[in-house]
Amino acid sequence: MAKILLGICGGIAAYKSVLLARQLTQQGHEVKCVLTEHAQHFVSTHTLQAISGETPRSDLFDSQAEAAMGHIELSRWADVLIIAPATANTLAKLALGLADNLLSTLYLASAADILIAPAMNHLMWTHPATQAHIATLSHRAKHHLLPVGIGAQACGETGPGRMAEPEEIIAALKRILNTRQDWQGIRLCITAGPTREAIDPVRYLSNHSSGKMGYAIAAAAAARGAQVSLISGPTALAAPPHCRLIPVMSAVEMHAAALQAAVESDIFIAAAAVADYRVKHIAEHKQKKDVHGTLSIELIENPDIVADVAALQENRPFTVGFAAETEHLLEYARRKREKKGLDLILANNVREQPFGGDHNHIHLISAAEEISLPPASKTALAEQLLDHILKQYQETLHVSH
Repeated sequence: MAKILLGICGGIAAYKSVLLARQLTQQGHEVKCVLTEHAQHFVSTHTLQAISGETPRSDLFDSQAEAAMGHIELSRWADVLIIAPATANTLAKLALGLADNLLSTLYLASAADILIAPAMNHLMWTHPATQAHIATLSHRAKHHLLPVGIGAQACGETGPGRMAEPEEIIAALKRILNTRQDWQGIRLCITAGPTREAIDPVRYLSNHSSGKMGYAIAAAAAARGAQVSLISGPTALAAPPHCRLIPVMSAVEMHAAALQAAVESDIFIAAAAVADYRVKHIAEHKQKKDVHGTLSIELIENPDIVADVAALQENRPFTVGFAAETEHLLEYARRKREKKGLDLILANNVREQPFGGDHNHIHLISAAEEISLPPASKTALAEQLLDHILKQYQETLHVSH
């Protein structure tokens, strides 16, 4: 894990920096925060200290810290300096080499990679001065500038200038830190999230899947060089950077998209929680309450996506399934792998780690071996799963040749 220096500037997007600091520490990174004077109007140093376990710094002339040239020591300590949000004022200072506060001084004294997430009003973002500073910084070595988002802003206006989400910043950090490109050239198709099966124009059948595990695997694979197609049911998650997102709603839609993408993929991972059944006759209008207080719906079985991919006769990818069970986990997972003809199955007990959580406990089962990974965050597990999947995929290539 890395040593991260998180610079926070004075803008409303600073609240996202608290979430960013929390996620970084949860992933095992060591985080120290530096706030500008104006940033302290938006976020509390007490909150950041509680999250990171380190006292945030803000004063360049802190006599205790600077007795040992603390700003130089801090700049040498960091593997990566993240500035999020980076306001128009701070971008100008960085571009021009001004050093009138602790953050800008640390920037000039640092040889680390610099990851910058700008955030400001859309008119400030599009101003020629800001664009000139962005151009200057983007041409500097070891500088990584994230694009701004477009949408509603705190001022009530709409346009470009929204700060990248914490997940996007972490994905960019992974690309900086990740010297491994062991998935380079591999085409990965992965399904994620739930499906929704319409009852009528208002109601639907679904499940509690958040999509977090599938999205974490997709993001990690893209960071390691894979060409990723992510087929996703409806979730509240942002699309992982550098992934081709294919949004779907129902199991039938996901089945069609999966079969089309699978034949163009080397590896297929079925991480979605697909509904086993759908409504046979979807009502054209909203169903009204019955006077007897009951509603009968006839269901029919949905196609089995992962089994159909595994059964492909031509261009069959290495196929990985998931088994989310509440009892007899390993027994049911083994049976499912054999029945569906999967190369590998990943099993987890949803009673231990319910849907929607940030952690998981996964068992890997193949024809050759069974491995139990210790409980960990889904982000950390994604990296471990990719290691094992890649190893087994390469072994199948060796055998086939």
